[in-house]
Amino acid sequence: MRADDDETYMRMAIEVARSKGSNPSTSPLGCVIVLDGKVIAAERNQTHELPDATAHAEMMAIRRACEDTGELELRGATLYSTLQPCGMCTMASIWSKVGRVVYGAGKDDVHPMYFEARHVDTLGFIGDAYRDDIVIEGGCLADECATLYYGPDADLPKEEQANL
Repeated sequence: MRADDDETYMRMAIEVARSKGSNPSTSPLGCVIVLDGKVIAAERNQTHELPDATAHAEMMAIRRACEDTGELELRGATLYSTLQPCGMCTMASIWSKVGRVVYGAGKDDVHPMYFEARHVDTLGFIGDAYRDDIVIEGGCLADECATLYYGPDADLPKEEQANL
């Protein structure tokens, strides 16, 4: 896929993230899944609304994409996420056979609260343990995506920090 296409779909993911507000304390993540040039899912984090700890944007988008296609596997699809996927979402990408993951802001671009306290390097994990046919590319519109979240050095009260 061309870089222009990546930016177009990432901008869509940013809009999805902002669709119900942009307070960084609610982890406004957005995810878009594209297959054959068609958006087959666009979801945001819904952990608080449902309430469901697994309702991350990527998990919800994978569910919707599988429903849309009627398939368990999303071979050839590209998943766009405004933030580097966590371990759970990375594993869902692996199990659903997504072909490519493109993310915006990475672990170093945002506050540590958005990642597990003992964050697994999911990129290395994939390379070492599971699939060599999945492509992971980070940094697409990273600065724009990072504005959705607290900055790396934000001074936040512990009770506001989700994963620490």
